[in-house]
Amino acid sequence: MKAIVCETLGPPSSLVLKELPSPCPVEGEILVRVKACGVNFPDTLIIQGKYQFKPELPFSPGSDVAGVIEAIGDGVKGFNPGDEIFSLIPYGGFAEEVIIPAKRCFPKPPNMDFPVAASFLMAYGTSYHALKDRVRLKEGETLLVLGAAGGVGLAAVELGKLMGARVIAAASTDEKLTLCKQYGADATINYSEEDLKGKAKELTDGKGVDVVYDPVGGRFSEAALRATARKGRFCVVGFAAGEIPRIPLNLPLLKECQIVGVFWGQFAMKESMKNMANTMEIVGFYNEGRIKPHIHATYPLERAAEALEEMRNRKVKGKVVVTMD
Repeated sequence: MKAIVCETLGPPSSLVLKELPSPCPVEGEILVRVKACGVNFPDTLIIQGKYQFKPELPFSPGSDVAGVIEAIGDGVKGFNPGDEIFSLIPYGGFAEEVIIPAKRCFPKPPNMDFPVAASFLMAYGTSYHALKDRVRLKEGETLLVLGAAGGVGLAAVELGKLMGARVIAAASTDEKLTLCKQYGADATINYSEEDLKGKAKELTDGKGVDVVYDPVGGRFSEAALRATARKGRFCVVGFAAGEIPRIPLNLPLLKECQIVGVFWGQFAMKESMKNMANTMEIVGFYNEGRIKPHIHATYPLERAAEALEEMRNRKVKGKVVVTMD
């Protein structure tokens, strides 16, 4: 099988395309013929050794996988060769074949094509867990989404609207904000040109926002926290800006607000039944036509490094997908 391999830590240009032996599933595992794999911001970090976990070299990046089951190991129930599935794995998805624990696999809806399925779990799983479980977003509240045109950001815009919130989308260009409006944003902030805190306050008649969803970090986090209302909630989702901010702790004291961490991957492993229920709910939303990933571009496997570079340079609106056919 062909695979994109990280042999030395570094930028996407250091990745190599190699021919590797096909893996074999053991007990509880499934061998999947990968059809598509989504590109996520953590993929750009893991190949540089900058992510929370560090796989042993060599390895293939890629986590959002969709494909067809080729073989199953002993003890696997509920799946058969030929079944179409999607899954989220720590790494290994930028390959023609991958081994996945059966408990991490979900049946792919028949009306969902492979690129869409490979754009689904990380974005919607993270955002739904954040808004439903971590901050308990309520109907009628105001939600401010930073990095709103990215994969998880756009999913948060969609889900926030679906959950009955007034959504303010914040992004770095008017082009990105146009997409956010198409996905349901009620108001927008171009934080490259406008003052984030001031504009958010203006859009809420001085009250501030009830919930901040922040996958960006960097210099925008403190401004967004200052834009929260009393007893607001601030979701720490990630640090796409590359800088982990230092927050003055007098701010949550004075506002009586909450700073809430969101680590969906850990939730999915530690609370698998709750994650299963969440996944079934968002798949239901998709089947009802209430959500749909925006696919910015697709790249063949041999050009996976270009897809990662697009993601690293923040040029992506929605999702980028690597396809194997």
